[in-house]
Amino acid sequence: MENWIIRAIKKEDNQAVAKLIRSVFDELEIPKVGTAYEDPCLDLMFEEYSKPKSTYFVVENEGKIVGCAGIASLENGDPEISELQKMYFLPETRGLGIGSKMMEKCLDEARNFGFEKCYIETMPFMHAAQKLYKKSGFEYLEAPLGNTGHCSCPVWMLKLL
Repeated sequence: MENWIIRAIKKEDNQAVAKLIRSVFDELEIPKVGTAYEDPCLDLMFEEYSKPKSTYFVVENEGKIVGCAGIASLENGDPEISELQKMYFLPETRGLGIGSKMMEKCLDEARNFGFEKCYIETMPFMHAAQKLYKKSGFEYLEAPLGNTGHCSCPVWMLKLL
């Protein structure tokens, strides 16, 4: 997969992004209740990430969206804390270094927005994701921050920007 690009989401990407995220949930058997799967904005990602201090990116390969991730303020949290949100990749995209590039782009945007920290929630069995987060400087927390509504995500991590 050589011809991939990371770019900002467009309105016409909404359906493809929602489909990608739902397919990863099905593939990895991630709980659908208490996770991003049931977020009301899942079908309106362009609109959701058009809000201040937020952005969402897609990875495109030959016209197909194969990955995605975004940054926004941590809901009901400290205004200095951003959250890395809805970072998912199709199987053919994993292990190629694209996740690291996407993470770097998202964290750069968080810094540009003036955030001092970045928070993430994930699942205990998502070992590759946690390895990427740790490599990027995230550290485990004992309890969640903010109130994301994702009560089924019991692994919390934070990084100083």
